[in-house]
Amino acid sequence: MRSLNRLMIATLAVAGSTAALAQSSVQVYGRVNTSVERQKVGDVSTTGLFNNASRIGFRGTEDLGGGLKAGFVLESGFNSDDGSGTGSAGGLTFRRQSEVNLAGNFGMLRLGTFTSESYYAVADYGVLDQPNHDTGSLSDALYTYVMRDSNKIAYRTPVFLGGLTIEGAASFHEKAAGTNDKHGYDLAANWESGPLALGAGFSKVGGDKQLGLRAHYTINAFQLGAYYQRSDEELRGKRNAARVTGMYTVGASEFVAGFGWAGKWDDVSNSGARQLILGYNYNLSKRSKLYAGYTKVDNKANASYATGISGADFSTFAAGIRHNF
Repeated sequence: MRSLNRLMIATLAVAGSTAALAQSSVQVYGRVNTSVERQKVGDVSTTGLFNNASRIGFRGTEDLGGGLKAGFVLESGFNSDDGSGTGSAGGLTFRRQSEVNLAGNFGMLRLGTFTSESYYAVADYGVLDQPNHDTGSLSDALYTYVMRDSNKIAYRTPVFLGGLTIEGAASFHEKAAGTNDKHGYDLAANWESGPLALGAGFSKVGGDKQLGLRAHYTINAFQLGAYYQRSDEELRGKRNAARVTGMYTVGASEFVAGFGWAGKWDDVSNSGARQLILGYNYNLSKRSKLYAGYTKVDNKANASYATGISGADFSTFAAGIRHNF
C-alpha cells in the first residue's frame, strides 16, 4: 500500500511539473469604434451612424519551455452601428485574422490569415494612423494595398542590430477565384532607436507591386510621421504617393493634422488626388477616447479614392467614441 501511495505521489509530482512547464492563457480582446458623421460624396450628403472597423478577437499562448511558445489569434469584424457581422451572410467570421504561430529565440513562424506587415511598417504606424487608427472615413484613402492576406506563411526575425526586425511572407493562390492564380510576396522592415523610427515594405502579387518607406520622429509633445509609396500595376501603370502627419499632445488632448498626395497613374490620365485630415482626440483613459475630425479627398476626373466613383470628391465631419477591451 505504501508503495502504491509513493507511486501516486510521484506521478502527481511529474504531472504538476509538466503543467508548470506548459502554461497557457487565452484572452478576449476587441475594439468598439462608432461615429456620427455628415458625409458628402460628390453632390450627395448623408448623415448617419458609422462603424469604424470594430472587432472582437481571441488570442492565446502556451509556454512550451526553453523559450518556446505556441500561440494563436482569431479575430472577427462586426458592424457596431447595427450589430451585424461582416461576413457574407451577415455573421461573424475570422477573416480579419486567423493565425497560429510558434515563437522562440529564433523569431516567429506564422501560418494563416493576417494583414501584411508592409502595411503596418509604412502606412499604419504611430502618428500616421491618427486621428482614428486608420479606420473608417477619417483614414488614409491614398495608400495602395497590394498583398493578399489569406493562405499565408510568414517568418519574423527577433530584434537585432539595435532595434531592427524583418518579416517576410508568402501567400499561396491555391487556385482561388479572383486571384489570377498568382502567389503573393511581402517583405517588411522596422527599426526603432530612441525618438526615431524607420520602416520599409514591399509587396508583390502577380504583376502588381508596391514599395513604401516611412519615417517617424518624436520631439517631446510633438510627433511627425511621413511615408512615400511607389506603386506599379499591370492595368494602370506606375504611381507615386506620399503623406505627412503631425500630432501635438497636451495632457489628455491630441491635435492631429495630415496631408496626403497621390500622383496620376501613368496609363490613366487625370487620376491624381489629394487628402486633408484634421482631428482631435481626448483620451478618457488608456482604453477609451472621444474624437472628432474632418477629411476631404479631392479626386481628379478619373480618380475614385474613398468614393469608388470617378471624379467624385469625398468629405466628412465625424465625432465618435472608441473603446478597447
